[in-house]
Amino acid sequence: MAITNPLQFIQQVRSEVSKVVWPTRREVFLTTVMVFIMAALTAIFFSLVDLAIRGGLQGLLGMFG
Repeated sequence: MAITNPLQFIQQVRSEVSKVVWPTRREVFLTTVMVFIMAALTAIFFSLVDLAIRGGLQGLLGMFG
């Protein structure tokens, strides 16, 4: 692996960072909202699955217990 001059390294980093396409404020906002919506839907789904499993187990144990 070749050793790079620190000044050359910084120039290369700046060159690469200038190529990055940064998201707009609107894109960041919409993506954040979508993440919160998906997290809420996932939480609701797993809560319902948990309730169904708990109810099924209580019913099953109630028959035999």
